Amino acid sequence: MKSTLIKDTTKSERIKLIKEWEETEGCESSGIDLMTYFKDYIDGVKEISEVNAAFNARYVSEIPDNDSSMSCGMGMRR
Repeated sequence: MKSTLIKDTTKSERIKLIKEWEETEGCESSGIDLMTYFKDYIDGVKEISEVNAAFNARYVSEIPDNDSSMSCGMGMRR
């Protein structure tokens, strides 16, 4: 697999990669526009890992103490 680092890709290759993810991951039904989400990666500003880390750092969720179920994905339990 070819490197996806900014230094190893052109802008058009990064756009193509994100479009492939949209198609294979079925993100069109998730409400997330990957082209917008990864704009900084596409523009060569941040690596994929940096984009994801910035998103995760802003995401905070708490499940009420009386709820014993876990949510899917990134939810946190107290």
